[in-house]
Amino acid sequence: MTLQEQISENIKAEILASDKTKSKIAAEIGVSKPTLSQYLSGRIQPSLLTFAKLCKALGASADEILGLTK
Repeated sequence: MTLQEQISENIKAEILASDKTKSKIAAEIGVSKPTLSQYLSGRIQPSLLTFAKLCKALGASADEILGLTK
């Protein structure tokens, strides 16, 4: 699995663990739902600022999303 695929899988897992819909998360981070879906599929990558907002919206650390924690 590539790093991009792992990051996408980690984001998906955090979304499932949250009580938020993809639409709500997209609104919180200031992107459209289709853009969030592209992040999840690995088609595009969020900017650093959007990534930080995503971590905050999910209540996850960047390390967790990036797969740097054990």
